[in-house]
This record gives sequence, structure tokens and C-alpha cells, in this order.
Amino acid sequence: MKSPVSANSFVLNASCEELNNPLLDLIINYAYREGDFVLSSGASSSYYINCKEVTLRAEGALMIGRLILDKLPDSTDAIAGLTLGADPIVSAVSIVSAIYNQGIPGLIIRKKAKGHGTQAYIEGPKLDPGSKVVVLEDVVTTGKSALQAVARLQDAGYKVKQIISLVDRNQGGRELYEKQGLEFQSLLTIEEIQEYVTSS
Repeated sequence: MKSPVSANSFVLNASCEELNNPLLDLIINYAYREGDFVLSSGASSSYYINCKEVTLRAEGALMIGRLILDKLPDSTDAIAGLTLGADPIVSAVSIVSAIYNQGIPGLIIRKKAKGHGTQAYIEGPKLDPGSKVVVLEDVVTTGKSALQAVARLQDAGYKVKQIISLVDRNQGGRELYEKQGLEFQSLLTIEEIQEYVTSS
């Protein structure tokens, strides 16, 4: 097995500010595209962001796991997200948390109940009632996807007060969450990404 390389040590020890541009580089090189696109909501867009091109790369997962872990409240009992976009993010944050001896478990929320066995919506360790869970998302547009995860977690008896995303498209998601009494943060906004594209 190879020894840990210096790049990984940099990610684990760097400040969030020092990781901002490396994350932007990954986003614009692999995830961000301009053109004519139709989003999952049915709306047309002049750009598209496929964050799985970054979150499923080893270097991207490590960086995102480190950055989101830094934003989690100290009282966080678990992290969770709606499949599929949040799956690699939840795994990355949980793994990075273990490196820092925090060991935060991850939960994956199905869009439909499992068709066999327990027919569960939530996959992952069983938590105590009232456990505090932070919902993670890759890209927030209208905000409705993450709210599905929030609803399933609350139905299971968990407390959810915060959502963290990789990218905020600034198209109503933040306002929707605020109306629901939820705190929202993102690592990047679409304006930051497009400004970086222009300046590169």
C-alpha cells in the first residue's frame, strides 16, 4: 500500500480558505458546463452542474468531506442525504470524520421505500430518537429534494435543523428552507463558480 501523499496531507490540514480555489478548479474542470439544458425540475438553463463528476473522484471526495465536516455543528449525531446525488458526499464526510476521530455516521434516504425486507426509507445505522441530523445535498435549485430527506428523517424521530450543499444555484432553495425554519449553507454559489470561470 502506498504511503499518504503530500496533497492529501494538505487537504486535511489546510484552512477552508486555502481549499476554496482547488475546489473551484475541480468544479469548473469536471462538473460545470455551459449550453442549453433542461433541469430535473423541467426548467431550462444556460448551464449545468453535475457534481458527481467531482464527488466521485478521490481528491474531490476528500476535499468536500473536509470542508463540510468543518461546517457541521459540534452537536451533530449523523449526516444524511437523498439518493443519489448526496450519497458520495455523505460517505466522504463520514470517512473524513473518522480521520479526525469524530466517527459521524451517515444515512442514505431512499426516494421510494425498499421493496423488500423492512421496506425502509432510511439506510444506515439506527440512531436514538431525537438524534440531531444534518442533511447534505450536492446542488440546490428549488430545494425540494433535500426537503424529502428532512421529512423522512423527522418521520423517523430525528431532529433536523440544517442543510448543507456543495453548490447553491440561488433559485429559491435558500428561501424555501428558511420558511421551513431550516438553516442553510453552501460551499459555493453559482455566482462564485461563474466568476471563477470568467477570471480563469
